[in-house]
Amino acid sequence: MTNDPAELSIRKRRHIDVCLTGDVDYVGVTTGLERYRLPLNALTQTSLADIDLSTEFFGARLQAPILIGAMTGGAELSATINRNLAEAAQRLGIGMMLGSQRIMLDGARGEQAAATFAVRDVAPDVLLIGNIGIAQLTKAAAPDIAKALDRTGANVLAVHTNSLQEAMQHNGDTDFSGSLNRLQEAADVLDYPLLLKEVGHGIGAAAVAQLRQWPGGPPVAGIDVAGAGGTSWSKVEQLVRYGELRYPDLANWGIPTAQAILEVRHELPTIPLVGSGGIRTGMDAAKALAMGADVVAMARPLLGLAIDSVAAVEDWLQRFIEELRICLHCCGAPDLPALRAVGVSPLS
Repeated sequence: MTNDPAELSIRKRRHIDVCLTGDVDYVGVTTGLERYRLPLNALTQTSLADIDLSTEFFGARLQAPILIGAMTGGAELSATINRNLAEAAQRLGIGMMLGSQRIMLDGARGEQAAATFAVRDVAPDVLLIGNIGIAQLTKAAAPDIAKALDRTGANVLAVHTNSLQEAMQHNGDTDFSGSLNRLQEAADVLDYPLLLKEVGHGIGAAAVAQLRQWPGGPPVAGIDVAGAGGTSWSKVEQLVRYGELRYPDLANWGIPTAQAILEVRHELPTIPLVGSGGIRTGMDAAKALAMGADVVAMARPLLGLAIDSVAAVEDWLQRFIEELRICLHCCGAPDLPALRAVGVSPLS
């Protein structure tokens, strides 16, 4: 495990470069969404102009059930990316998750890195979700975590659990023992709801069973499944660390997004749920929402656009939202509750 902010900053920039230029998708593993059909209703009684995509998530009103997923922070380029993403989110009335704020926990250098997460001046109304690794989530670190969240103006704290990614990372965090206890302690002392998330390898039945068995119920207020089928962070870390794919089986290991959504929703029918991991189109989003996700999130499709401009990010998202709107219209669902009632059907 490294606590050197300079090394963290370099690695964050390498993550950006590899995600922009490398082949970091899963191979032979898909989201599983293609195995389901959203029923088309030839006699829809809806008007496309009147489709209501708005929803409430963690107490915030969203104009569409979309979060910009966690990407980056700590590198110089991160500031440009985060500010362009945040301004686009503000314009469209959707939410945003920051990249890992671990680097902000390190004294003076953390203060310097904080500027790369500063987006509230361009996104004053956005549902903003902070981000910290479960390995950093300790009772002793809680005051510093709270300070980092306060400084960014976050509304929620995402806690990412990423044992496979860290196992591939040079000097990664490899001791995840006691993480459930740390979640409970953090929930008790932090004045923020906790959103448990993976980073692209999926949260499914095994993890949910552990959460359900916890005394008093799950110590988290929501789950982001972050399933397999999009970007493999095991692959990203191998390319950063070795310059090659040394363990291909580990690069393609995970719980497909569709499976993760269905498993979590079955076991925890009312928990706020984010469907993410390989969500690339409005149809992907419609299927994930019909399966039970409350909102969807996507990240890598927006990364290069966010280096370019706010307008580029906004344009991509507007097209995504329009496709989602058409999906609701053509399956006869005037709003998101109706979409969930329509559901999906498995392909035979």
